[in-house]
Amino acid sequence: MSTISTMLMPRQTRHLNEKLKNLGFAHGNRLRLYGEIFEVASEPIVVTETVVLVDAIEARSGSLRRLRIPLPILRIASENKKAARNDPL
Repeated sequence: MSTISTMLMPRQTRHLNEKLKNLGFAHGNRLRLYGEIFEVASEPIVVTETVVLVDAIEARSGSLRRLRIPLPILRIASENKKAARNDPL
């Protein structure tokens, strides 16, 4: 992620983006989503806290697709964020 786009991204959005990358949505990672295997081709694109997209290449066809990250995964990333905020240490 470039420094300029990082500076323009609100802290909350940056944190969600980092959590998603830690969960496997980082550029170059392979993952199974919606019954298909994809290689992630971009950083997560945070539209809102409940709408996050990622560009990925479908392994079978080689076609580039923009995928919506499932809401349960976004909830996991958000829960981790809330737990870290409440951590007294």
